[in-house]
Amino acid sequence: MAETAIPLRCLVVDDDPLALQIVENCIASTSFLVHAGSCDSAIAAAEVLRTQPIDLLFLDVEMPLMSGLDLLRTLQHPPLVILITSSKSYAVEAFEHEVLDYVVKPISYARFLQAAQKALATHESRSNPAPEPIEAPGNDQFTFVKVDSKLVKVLFDEVRYVEALGDYVHIVTAKSKLIVYSTMRAVEEKFPSSLFVRVHRSFIVNLKRIQTIEDNTVIIDDKHIPIGQTYQREVFQRLNRF
Repeated sequence: MAETAIPLRCLVVDDDPLALQIVENCIASTSFLVHAGSCDSAIAAAEVLRTQPIDLLFLDVEMPLMSGLDLLRTLQHPPLVILITSSKSYAVEAFEHEVLDYVVKPISYARFLQAAQKALATHESRSNPAPEPIEAPGNDQFTFVKVDSKLVKVLFDEVRYVEALGDYVHIVTAKSKLIVYSTMRAVEEKFPSSLFVRVHRSFIVNLKRIQTIEDNTVIIDDKHIPIGQTYQREVFQRLNRF
């Protein structure tokens, strides 16, 4: 993992003092993280997030008065979030809130480090976007993308969806899945907005290929794709519905 010049500023939120201490110790053992503060309630955390720059939030779910998920609902521009909880039952809702990772207690350092490295990679990709190799020939019917050492023609109409995976994107058609070194922002800029819409931080879909929308989930060829809260308004505005 590449070193970062400025460690990620972390806020830990948990009403269990022992769990709080464990996460703090894990942060102290990780060179690219710095402990910016701890809170024993979501209410206290909301105030810290309002007044201090926080890059990464380690957040418990089950807390009195306000749960961790309730806190996320109040944040317009949340930092990167790693949920730490004793229950697996919140995984689906966590995904809807676009949390970065979901760590189940008891916490091991190995699992903590895996989640923290994911946060670092995401932070660095946002700060230093990957090269944008998708080359548009000025045509609204197709583009060429670089796959390994080749330029591959992609017909926009055949694309089902695009999925982000680290520094790469997967362009999925009915016949193939192309792995391209690119950013989702580059895809949004090169793919025609008349045909494609971003539904999630990690997904762009072809409007023509949507078969069903159910419980804020888009279904394309049996692939269930979540609609992130940030994108819901635009998605439903773009749909031709009555």
